[in-house]
Amino acid sequence: MTTFGIGIQTKEQALASLSDMTSDLTAIQADELLARIAKAQTYMQANDIDAIYLNAGTNLTYFTGMHWYASERMVGAILPAKGDIQYIAPYFEIGSLNGFKVIDGTIRGWQEHESPYELFVQIITEMGIAANGTVGIDESAQFFIFDGINKAQTGLNLVNAQPVTAHCRMHKSSNELALMQRAMDMTLAVHQATASMLHEGISTSEVEAFIKQAHQKVGAPGNYFCIVLFGVATSFPHGVKDPQILKKGDMVLIDTGCKVHDYLSDITRTYVFGEATERQRQFWDYEKAAQIAAFNAAKIGAPCEAVDAAARSYLAAQDLGPEYQTPGCPHRTGHGIGLDIHEWPYLVGGNKTPLVADMCFSNEPMLVVPDEFGVRLEDHFYMTDNGPKWFTEPAHSIDDPFGLAG
Repeated sequence: MTTFGIGIQTKEQALASLSDMTSDLTAIQADELLARIAKAQTYMQANDIDAIYLNAGTNLTYFTGMHWYASERMVGAILPAKGDIQYIAPYFEIGSLNGFKVIDGTIRGWQEHESPYELFVQIITEMGIAANGTVGIDESAQFFIFDGINKAQTGLNLVNAQPVTAHCRMHKSSNELALMQRAMDMTLAVHQATASMLHEGISTSEVEAFIKQAHQKVGAPGNYFCIVLFGVATSFPHGVKDPQILKKGDMVLIDTGCKVHDYLSDITRTYVFGEATERQRQFWDYEKAAQIAAFNAAKIGAPCEAVDAAARSYLAAQDLGPEYQTPGCPHRTGHGIGLDIHEWPYLVGGNKTPLVADMCFSNEPMLVVPDEFGVRLEDHFYMTDNGPKWFTEPAHSIDDPFGLAG
């Protein structure tokens, strides 16, 4: 049987088939950042949270547009429930941070021999927050930051800022959806080009290098991440230590994504190099049916866990599992995505968060057959008022994964 689009051209031909897909895109602008801050402050006021600390990383970027990396030094911002944001950083970084600043706010500096945590408490006091006020700490902040603040303060109620950050970040704007759509389109094009240049004897390392070049060709900085697995290694959901060499009859699993103006893609395709066996074909069909069952269960108002349950129920009816046992699906059906590759909410048992418009999810109820192979088909969808909508259409079949047969 013909396997469409797999191993039909050279690496050079595959790269030549790609072109920049980012020239018409615009990054998130200051007006949207200010709207995010206002939404967070409204939530904080309604829930008696006086301020939150946003650590260097994606939460800081989401609310302020500032790009900075988390390190052993405290760099971040304090967002009060009322009033203007203030930044906190080492003195010697203030000049650099001013260059990254999108949202205005004073940058308060601390010298290397001084305590940033004492400065933090001082800023909180100057903002008019009571000594027994409630302050949320960025859930992604390193423990030493929480510990330092906790030791420097007396009377503050320190809580997890995740209810505020998740409340804002789990609902995507039209601008965010557009950036994610393009990132997904780019990665799907890279997937198709990658499949076309596979050949017997190629290594997973060579394929990973090609995917990086291909992502750069379509306009991304490179791979945000990349997992390439052949044969038995496909039964390990997140890879193995050593590279593999492709041979006829191997299951191929490629999971990769890129970043476009901070927003991410994450797509997995699984197929066979050569002729699929009946067992490979059967499990591939199970995987696709489970993915569709999950998609069809994504209804406005339904809990996130219902989507996971739909995939798992279908698989149990095929005598797979049950639950998280293998052969079957050993992990959750999906995760949220945005500035982080995995973010709220999650499609997993026990998560009763109701589905609402503009939430985004992966849909990937991966099947693992230990010591044989794994099958993961991963696409993402976002919720609309009328139900779920795919960012990318699911794989067509094991023989024609990219729908090239017409």
